[in-house]
Amino acid sequence: MKKGNKKELSADQREKLLSVFKIRFEKNITRHKGLEWAKVQSRLEAKAEKLWSLNEMERTGGEPDVVGHDKKTGEYLFYDCSAESPKSRRSLCYDAAALASRKENKPEGSAIDMAAAMGIELLTEEQYRELQKLEHVDAKTSSWIITPPDIRKLGGALFADYRYGTVFVYHNGAESYYAARGFRGACKV
Repeated sequence: MKKGNKKELSADQREKLLSVFKIRFEKNITRHKGLEWAKVQSRLEAKAEKLWSLNEMERTGGEPDVVGHDKKTGEYLFYDCSAESPKSRRSLCYDAAALASRKENKPEGSAIDMAAAMGIELLTEEQYRELQKLEHVDAKTSSWIITPPDIRKLGGALFADYRYGTVFVYHNGAESYYAARGFRGACKV
C-alpha cells in the first residue's frame, strides 16, 4: 500500500509480516546461524520502506529470509528463499531494453524493472551460489541473475538453476522469457 509518496505498510500489515518472518526465521536457523530475531525485528521496525520491499518479495512468492549480517553497516541481508523461482515473477524478459526489442509476443515486463519497482535487486551470481550453499533451490525452475555489462551489451543475459547436484549458470538472449524462469531478489535492511 502506498501512503502519499512513500511506500509504507499499515500497522496491521507490518504486524502480520513480522509474524510470518519470525516463524520463517525460527524454522530455518541454518540460513542465519548466530543471528537473533529480536535484533532483526528491531532493524525491520526502524526501516518502513525496506519492510514495504520485503512485503513485495513475500506477496510475489519469494519467501524472503535473513541470510546474512553486515557488522560494519548493521544491515541484514534478505534473499528470496522459496524452493522455486517466485511464481508471480516468472515469464519476464531480462530488462527494459530486451522488452522493447521484442516486436511480438511481448512478456508483461522485465525482471530488472519489476525488481526496481519492488525496491530490491536481482541476485548476483555470487549471491545465487551463496544461497545454494544454504539450501538447494530452483530444481525445476531457473532465475535471472545480474548480468555483466559486456555480456548484456551483446544481447545476452544470465540465469541459473540447480540440477544434477550442481549450480549451473547459463546464457540466453535477454529478450527471451519462459514460464519456468523468474528472478530472485536481495534486499538489505
